[in-house]
Formats: sequence, C-alpha cells, structure tokens
Amino acid sequence: MAVALAGAGADVAIVDVLPARETVAAVEALGRKSHTIMSDLATLDPSSASALIDEAGEAVGLISTLVNNAGIIRRAAAVDHGWDDWQETIAIDLSAAFLLCQAFARRRLDAGLRGKIVNVASMLSFQGGSRVPAYAAAKSGIAGLTRALANEWAGQGINVNAIAPGYMATELTSLLRGDPERAEAMLSRIPAGRWGEPDDLHGAVVFLCSRAADYVHGTILAVDGGWLSW
Repeated sequence: MAVALAGAGADVAIVDVLPARETVAAVEALGRKSHTIMSDLATLDPSSASALIDEAGEAVGLISTLVNNAGIIRRAAAVDHGWDDWQETIAIDLSAAFLLCQAFARRRLDAGLRGKIVNVASMLSFQGGSRVPAYAAAKSGIAGLTRALANEWAGQGINVNAIAPGYMATELTSLLRGDPERAEAMLSRIPAGRWGEPDDLHGAVVFLCSRAADYVHGTILAVDGGWLSW
C-alpha cells in the first residue's frame, strides 16, 4: 500500500519495528521521498502518537493521509489464550490505530484542513473466526471505530474508511496456508480461486486516499476475492 501511494504521487512515512528497507527502496525508486520511523506500536500512548505524527510531517511534509496497517495475530484456543497475547494484540491492532487517528485528526482539524484515514480491517470484522479471539475482537473494533470516527469527522472534511483484506498470501497467513487441509477448505470458498496478493490492495487504498472518494465515509471495503459473497 505504501508503494501504491508512492506510485500515485505521495511521499511516504513508514512506521515499523523493522527498517522496512525493501519498501523504502521501492518508494524511492518511484521518485518519492520516504522516511522510516522505528516504533513499537504495542507501547504507543497519546504523547508518543502525537510525536510520531509530528516526526512524519517534518520528514516528508504535511501529512494529509493516514493508513493504519500495523497488525499481529496470536492463535490459541480461547480457554488457553494468554493475557499478554490478548493485550499486545489489542494494543497494536486497535488501540494504536485509535491513537494515531486522534493525533492525525487533531492536526488537520486545528488547521482547517481535509484529510483521509484508511484503517485496515479484516474478514474477521464480519466473522468470528476460530482460535483468534483477540484478533477477532480487535478487527471488529476497527470496523466500529471506523464508523464512529466517520460519523464525527465527515462533516469536518476528514474521510475515515477501512479496507478489509481477504485471505492474503502474507506472513500473517503462513500457518494457515501451510496446513493442506485448511488451505484447501479456504480456497474452495474463495470465488476468485486464489489467495489474495498484497498488490490486490493497491487500487483500494489509492481510491480511498484520493479525491475520488471525497463522498465515501465509514465504509468497510472488502478486497476478498468474493469471500463474503459466498
């Protein structure tokens, strides 16, 4: 998504616990500026969220768009799900997104400027899943948060929407795809007949961050190969 936005003309600040060198190289190969902020979003608080937004603005220019994509997943039966795993998942997948939305919106609203926020939801924003109670709770929360913030900020020029990726061929689903029985069952339910690829999110994020989506507020856009329509 960072590369897609760079391809559409954006300079990009990337927040991660790792250097994200491949993404930085891809962004800069498109002739855009990039800046990496090393931060563990599990420990984010209002003060550090505010500082993060300020650093991004100082590095690449006034921040007009926020994409909340950070996420982890912890798999265990609900009766065995560790409390530390629950807290870390909620902190990264939900609380950090709220804090960054808040810090970003404050600056845009105080300056009387429009802005775009895209949160990353999930198929589990619509479904309960299995053996991932914290992730399901966080991603359901992202859907609710997206609608709540859209209700508040739509009339003030800030669009808040979310993308709900389907089952993507990324590290997050590696265990799932490595189980032949479960992988076959999953693929049989995807009308498109394949796992999603990160590139499949390009169009959705560019659209929601563009003027073409100025009248789109509070939507959860599924990019799922037809999974939810099955």
